[in-house]
Amino acid sequence: MARTGSGVLLSRRNVKLDSFLKRNTERTVYERIRAYEPCVVISDTVNKVYMHVVLSDERVYLTEYPPRTLTAAVTFTRVRDIELVNDLPDFLRGKDREICQHIRITYVTEKPAPKGCDWLRRDRRAGLPPAAPSSRRTSHCPTITQTLEGYPAHSETITEEVHMLKPTRSASCPNPETLGLPRVPHPPSQPPSTAPSLFSPSSSPTSPLSSSDQTLNWRTEPGQVPRRIGSVLSRLLRRDCVDSGEEREAELHLYAVSQTSRLYLHLQSSWNSFIIRSTLLLDPLYRRRCSVWSESSPGKQLPVISCERTAHLFGQLSSELLQDGISVESLYLLLQELKTAAHRNIALRRVFWRSSEVCVFLVQTLEESLHGCQSLSGVYTADQLLLSILIVQTLAVMFRETEVEPARLHLLSAKKGALASRMMLALICDPELQTQNQGSLTDCEALLAEYVDAACSLLFELLLLGHEASRCWSADNFLSVGWILRVLQPHPHLLSFIGYQAQQVVLGLSDPQESVLSPVQSVLLFQRCRLLLACLQYNSRLTEHLRAHFREEFRYFVKLSCAEEKLPTHYPISQPTLRLVEQILTRILQR
Repeated sequence: MARTGSGVLLSRRNVKLDSFLKRNTERTVYERIRAYEPCVVISDTVNKVYMHVVLSDERVYLTEYPPRTLTAAVTFTRVRDIELVNDLPDFLRGKDREICQHIRITYVTEKPAPKGCDWLRRDRRAGLPPAAPSSRRTSHCPTITQTLEGYPAHSETITEEVHMLKPTRSASCPNPETLGLPRVPHPPSQPPSTAPSLFSPSSSPTSPLSSSDQTLNWRTEPGQVPRRIGSVLSRLLRRDCVDSGEEREAELHLYAVSQTSRLYLHLQSSWNSFIIRSTLLLDPLYRRRCSVWSESSPGKQLPVISCERTAHLFGQLSSELLQDGISVESLYLLLQELKTAAHRNIALRRVFWRSSEVCVFLVQTLEESLHGCQSLSGVYTADQLLLSILIVQTLAVMFRETEVEPARLHLLSAKKGALASRMMLALICDPELQTQNQGSLTDCEALLAEYVDAACSLLFELLLLGHEASRCWSADNFLSVGWILRVLQPHPHLLSFIGYQAQQVVLGLSDPQESVLSPVQSVLLFQRCRLLLACLQYNSRLTEHLRAHFREEFRYFVKLSCAEEKLPTHYPISQPTLRLVEQILTRILQR
């Protein structure tokens, strides 16, 4: 866990922190932790404190140094923007100040509890408590007085002695004193028994969209006293409630004092994955497909499969896939089973990349199905398209939320990116190609359109991989966005493929027949916009093509006001999509 795309731990492995996370979180939550890294943290309630930032696929957590209590700082549901700030923090000196990476997370706070002001006494929430509005809106962070206050006036009074930690030095963190930063004091080893529990095991998840969208429950052995409120971090993350019940915008500032930090990349990737998944889960069909609940007994959750059992079942399935002489029908059914299981089990996606044979087999099958088996007239059959759609959809699922799996990058970058090149070149096709059997021409055209949509989704996942390499280039990770587009450039159908994606963006945002886009259509629009923006940013040939053929369409038919009407405000992906549309318009209309 907590590995970078190059297979190196995001920070040198912190055995104490890793053991703490494994011991105090549910296994399903622990397996979804993507990275952790020491940072200087500034927020409305914490001022320049050296802490561990723990990143999962749904939340950003904070824990003390060394770890005592894990607290959710912000959930991606409330995040509005994650950006790098180009500044030199005034509280750092020398080399630390020069190499520091300042990350600003803008989010919307939660509303105060309807009864009482003590936010820790209500159902667990993932975001920060309401606080007094801040006048800050620039990248410069104000001075916030660090105190041990924060209890509401009418809440129970808790008295405890606060101890300062003795000097320690972690393998993954420099001593905070060397940065001139305060340590976080900690409570005594046995907190008062009258204190309320920080994370109540009986609380229910707050979001209906994801079965894993829950805050953490502390594991306790039989007879063991549960963890209580006592940590200063817990107290710092609690503020007096405000009189108004309105939400407000707040900021969380993370300063990664490391030249090799990839925390920003992982934050962006996690946020992208979250908004895509949460938007798709608004679609009943997709939600049913990803459900982990038993169909025979509604309301009864299926047992969690261990990693060892997952690897064993995948081995059985892969041996059936790779057997000689497998029929097309059997191949199709096995791939359907693999894709459905991968939707529900992230551990299976990681095992997929560790077993290179299946990925190589899928790429080879796609090459043969979509390109190798065409007749001289260059037409497709319905069976070819159906199999190709399933292969591409399966590969796209395997890419999702596995960027911290080192085996993925190792496989795709081996032999100078040979497998990645084959995958991308096999992916592209001419969306205007004719199909066999003119009697079922309409059905085949629909299948071809479905394939091009699936190909766009997979290419989007590859571009996400390229964005990480573009920002943190190394000799081992050359799969940048520019490299991806250079590999695709000689393809004879690249221009028609990209032109089709641009045409679909114009139609999707200007078609008066369809007033509101569905969740699936919104996600596809977001992926198409990311693809077009990458072309406009990284490839001059594709930029010229888009401006020559689609400038007028975007000028007269794509309006931000119309796009806002097409994208419902309750879709998590709506605002990021609108920002992409605005960037595309700026680039494609400039001369």
